[in-house]
Amino acid sequence: MNLTDHRVVVTGAGRDFGRAVALRFAELGAEVFLAARTQEAAERTRAEILARGDTRAHAFACDLADPASVRAFARAVGERTDRVDVLVNNGARWLAEPDLLSASDEDVVDTLASGATGTVLVTRNLLPLLLASERPDIVTMVSICGVPNASHPTAHEAYHAAKHAQAGFTESLSRRLRPRGVRVISLFPPDFDTPDILSPEWDAAPDGPQDPLTAKSLLDCVTFAIGQPRNCYINAFHFEPA
Repeated sequence: MNLTDHRVVVTGAGRDFGRAVALRFAELGAEVFLAARTQEAAERTRAEILARGDTRAHAFACDLADPASVRAFARAVGERTDRVDVLVNNGARWLAEPDLLSASDEDVVDTLASGATGTVLVTRNLLPLLLASERPDIVTMVSICGVPNASHPTAHEAYHAAKHAQAGFTESLSRRLRPRGVRVISLFPPDFDTPDILSPEWDAAPDGPQDPLTAKSLLDCVTFAIGQPRNCYINAFHFEPA
């Protein structure tokens, strides 16, 4: 797959799956726009991309819980490109607590703001650039926590609420944007293994029918979906827990 003509925005690109997405898209030739909560985290991923010989990478700070930060990020992207072909909404705060009372009010607000409000505002502010593309795709990392009646052993209720908000947003957005040629793709994975994409474990991880889901397999689903003909709308990937 060759993405040399694609311009891709990735939120939460400073670590874990978001970092893997950024490195993989850059490897495929895309120009990548990396957002992380701090400039330093985004710059670390950008430095890794540059070290591999992929030169078209830009780093930005974007606090998804802060609307002003989201707006500033979108403006900065718009100053460097006239379109966005793929937006990967990966950034969101994880909150694991044993019960509702164990998290502070501030933790609850930040979790909901980054996962729910942040996803909506990033998409809203980058939508004009997406509509300028001939092949716009919006990919959102939701979670099995956004599936009705699904449960997670450690996820806090605020995290479940944020993920259900993301699921509702992307479902409505898909219907609204399909007539305009924008594909909206949501991912609903259970917990998955995320080895370092730059380590031998990335390609060596087993992927048999009894093996747990890995970040590599999940990322393969993303590249598969955006590589399909434009009349192929893959609305969501739902994954069975191992």
